[in-house]
Amino acid sequence: MADMTDEEYDALDELWTKTTPRVNFSRPGAFARQRILLDCLDAVAANYIQNRAEAAHKSPAAVIGELVREKINAAAEVSQYC
Repeated sequence: MADMTDEEYDALDELWTKTTPRVNFSRPGAFARQRILLDCLDAVAANYIQNRAEAAHKSPAAVIGELVREKINAAAEVSQYC
């Protein structure tokens, strides 16, 4: 929030001070969804994905997406020559 006036800072401060965040406990959050995703995998696959995600500073879901796209591209290249 670059170049805000004092009035804008005060209004934003008042908004965040007086507004109570609403939490929906019926749906898991982002970290819980990632944990659920990894719990569905075997230990070796989960460890590999977690380590690769941490090394690349990405989410496990992003790493899985990359792996799936790699497999799709590889299959498309193979079927192109058949």
